[in-house]
Amino acid sequence: MNRLEDYIISIPDFPKKGINFRDVTGILDHGEALRLSIDMLKDVAEEFEFDAVAGVESRGFIFGTPLAYLLGVPFIPVRKAGKLPRKKVKATYQLEYGEAAIEIHEESVYKGMRILLLDDLLATGGTLEAAAGLIEELGGVVTGILSVIELSDLGGRKKLEKYEVRSLVEYAGE
Repeated sequence: MNRLEDYIISIPDFPKKGINFRDVTGILDHGEALRLSIDMLKDVAEEFEFDAVAGVESRGFIFGTPLAYLLGVPFIPVRKAGKLPRKKVKATYQLEYGEAAIEIHEESVYKGMRILLLDDLLATGGTLEAAAGLIEELGGVVTGILSVIELSDLGGRKKLEKYEVRSLVEYAGE
């Protein structure tokens, strides 16, 4: 296998009937797929100008940290509320079944800092929209948003239309 899609596992009717879940952890099960995903992210990332990579908990950490390492830039964790110990900013956003909150350390982002934002999945766009808002609240500039998988029929890209958005693998209406 040499296409990233070959490693993404589709699980029908999870977490509920009618949903075709795309499991990115199939990539993590294979060293060659993990290397391929990071290499692909690096190739796309090099099209952007940025000072740091920010990754959304938790799988955004898995893909974002090695990307930041390869590019020699800092990694900024965007965490679930209550997990960061220092002074932070918080954003609450809507999920299809409730509400969630994320946070970033205040000193991780400085005014004018250019940030490439990354998560494993772009679905409805709420998490990435909230993360981008936090970065901007702290004076940072989101120069691009990357995802490993995009579920394009869920319309997340529309919430992020003011940003340059790239995805490695796209699923539409499947």
